[in-house]
Amino acid sequence: MTEALSPEQFAVSFSRFLEAVTSSASPSPFAERLSAHLGSDARTVPVLSEEFATYEHPTLQRALDELLASPGRTYERLGLAGQNKRFMSLSFSDLLSGRELAEGPVDWVNVHLAGGEVLACVQFGLFLVVDAADRRSAVFVAGPTQHGPESSLRVEVAATQQGDAEALLAELRSNMERLDVYRGHVLSLSTGNVFGPRGPNTVLTFHERPQIAREDVILPEGVLSRIERHTVVFSQHADALRASGRSLRRGVLLHGPPGVGKTLTVKYLCSRLRDRTVLLLSGGALGALSSVSSLARRLAPSMVVLEDVDLVAEERTMLGRGAPPSFLFELLNEMDGLREDADVIYLLTTNRADLLEPALALRPGRVDLPVELPLPDEECRRQLLELYARGLDARIDWAPYVVQTEGTSPAYIKELLRQAALRAAEAERGGQITPSDVDGAVTDLAAGGELAQRLLGAVAGQRRPPSQDLGGYVPQ
Repeated sequence: MTEALSPEQFAVSFSRFLEAVTSSASPSPFAERLSAHLGSDARTVPVLSEEFATYEHPTLQRALDELLASPGRTYERLGLAGQNKRFMSLSFSDLLSGRELAEGPVDWVNVHLAGGEVLACVQFGLFLVVDAADRRSAVFVAGPTQHGPESSLRVEVAATQQGDAEALLAELRSNMERLDVYRGHVLSLSTGNVFGPRGPNTVLTFHERPQIAREDVILPEGVLSRIERHTVVFSQHADALRASGRSLRRGVLLHGPPGVGKTLTVKYLCSRLRDRTVLLLSGGALGALSSVSSLARRLAPSMVVLEDVDLVAEERTMLGRGAPPSFLFELLNEMDGLREDADVIYLLTTNRADLLEPALALRPGRVDLPVELPLPDEECRRQLLELYARGLDARIDWAPYVVQTEGTSPAYIKELLRQAALRAAEAERGGQITPSDVDGAVTDLAAGGELAQRLLGAVAGQRRPPSQDLGGYVPQ
């Protein structure tokens, strides 16, 4: 009769059984290749892994290219062949175990960057690296999977000495910080449908930097200068302020009725702050607040633009009917979490400043400068009519229309001139508009009803009916 084993004896016996099975199993082709390269059994060497957000793929590729091209370093690049590999989260363990993988072509994916540049990035690839001191390592790059919860970008480094693997990863991170493809560009953020280990998958899109001249921003005297002082001028003296121990983080809130030029002012600031990374956050990207703030810190000097902030930052007693309070609290935490020397501007806009949470709108360090953009006064309306008549043959006395458009917004005046240009084109007069074209445009806009007028920034009851004696047109 066989004597029963104690739990301890069973554990030792089972461990020996597993070791025997492992030692008798044939190593995978990749395991043999890696062992020959490293000069040691690849199944026993230390492996360090680091994950990156999917949008960092092009930055990682540039950093990897520079790392591999450094003096005295040589490498061999291998690809993987296997069924459904794009649907699996592959790792070094899979290479060593076999997992129906064999050597094959390197997978690449094209990533579109600023200015139409297209960068080919490794999706799955193994790099056998030898440096000038004959230190050997293996770098495995696994891009984000197409399906499933694992959506991160991963790099794994194997070396016989853990310190060598740590040094290689540190060099890669340093290269990424220096070669970041997003620094100095205008970007919008959105969140993808796939959630990875670090939350929703963030997608970055490049945009052309706006080209807006100062004279194209028509605001009452002194308003634009106040905004420039807290953004453009502040940025010009950032080094001196930092040297004197002054905080560089700041917040600006632009508020006012629809159509008064808040978005145009944002575009103008983007055009002036050409060396500053701009991160645009709105609508479906609200779940990317954490990502955008992390990027803002990393890519500083930077500016975070959050339009229609009232959608996520209503006064706390009203949050039950609006966005979940977590968005507001996250926004407050991100603005508070910036270091004093972080050169980051938070530029917020809203049509309803009265709805904003006071802790956001009335506290220095979050919003340091609230600026109201009002409906244009008489002088501003005159300038707006002249501005939006550029390119047209409009020999019109604008004075009566300056009076007539009282209570309307710049957006309304812009649409008024566009409608007038359309009428001239329909009459086959090209860009030659007459007072009757402008009067007809007024009538057309009024026909849209109160909703259309509100959307264009016309205040009900303020706009006067078109005059019958508005002259000033001089025929050629």
